[in-house]
Amino acid sequence: MALRTQAQLARRRRIEAGIRRAAPFLDVLLAAADRVSRVAGRGQPDPEPPRRTLRADARTTLDGGPERP
Repeated sequence: MALRTQAQLARRRRIEAGIRRAAPFLDVLLAAADRVSRVAGRGQPDPEPPRRTLRADARTTLDGGPERP
């Protein structure tokens, strides 16, 4: 593994310090966004269950057409 230069180490320390300072604000933002998404999603209907075919041997291709022999 290559050794880091002094400039690279200093840049890394500055970036990590900025992330440490921003972390509490980002945590609050994530918590608020979680609450908003839960409230906004309450009125949505549940997804439809997958449809089944009447015959067990009826198969289709990925494009929806009948299977070719």
